[in-house]
Amino acid sequence: MRLFALTALTMVAFASNSVLNRAALTLGGIDAVSFGVIRLMAGAFILGALVYALRGRVRLGGAGRWIGVCALLLYIFGFSLAYEALDAGLGALILFGVVQITMFAGGMVQREPMPPRRAVGASLAFGGLVWLLWPGTGPQISALHGGLMALAGIGWGLYSLAGRREGDALSGTAANFILAGPVALLVAGLVPHGALSDAAFSGIALAIVSGAITSGLGYALWYHVLPGLAASSAAVAQLTVPIIAMAGGILFLGEALTRDFAVAAIVVLGGVAISVLPGKASDQGSARTPRE
Repeated sequence: MRLFALTALTMVAFASNSVLNRAALTLGGIDAVSFGVIRLMAGAFILGALVYALRGRVRLGGAGRWIGVCALLLYIFGFSLAYEALDAGLGALILFGVVQITMFAGGMVQREPMPPRRAVGASLAFGGLVWLLWPGTGPQISALHGGLMALAGIGWGLYSLAGRREGDALSGTAANFILAGPVALLVAGLVPHGALSDAAFSGIALAIVSGAITSGLGYALWYHVLPGLAASSAAVAQLTVPIIAMAGGILFLGEALTRDFAVAAIVVLGGVAISVLPGKASDQGSARTPRE
């Protein structure tokens, strides 16, 4: 029961990132770039402090570190900018589908064994996303912002692939956030965006909560519960994230649930389920992937 409760809490934290980001941009008077920077810096602070308390030091080096840092930056800014126009649930669905497709493609490049059902599932999820994003079909969404969320999904997928080489996932995540912080500040200085002084306190507070709690502590909690979950259970748990984000958007932001979006969600999540859920014991290790 305790494991179930902690897992449910973690999935709510992950889904909350979408709701918090969308709420901050629409109600909190903060721009997307500033939100992303504050989220990243808050996450770096809490993860660094947590790793130092648990490990006694923070190690910034490691194999593929800069791949992870660059992928994290692509995710953070793509995610924030996409929510200038996307609803919370729609953004989470695009992100989730593209992450799984990216990791599937990465597995192919690395010549991992690919059961036929995984190829079928990835193809179904990809088809659902194409229908979702194609102009004139499915829900009418901004192609630009849908593309930005797809880039965020590619970033998180690459981040997850790079993270497979981490011996200590929590320390590696802290290092990536800490190293990405100065780069994010540099990007913010070069890219035109709203002044932070113009942001409402609520927008800044939502960015801090997203970085420190639903991202930083959310990741730490996920790494804590993951060893106790079967791979299939971990995969099923992650399938709930877009649904929780959609529910949060409806409850707290007044977003609407349309028939087209519901159909797209069924197709995409159904394809992801086929792809990531293990069909036999030899596949058990393949379903465990980090989340947003």
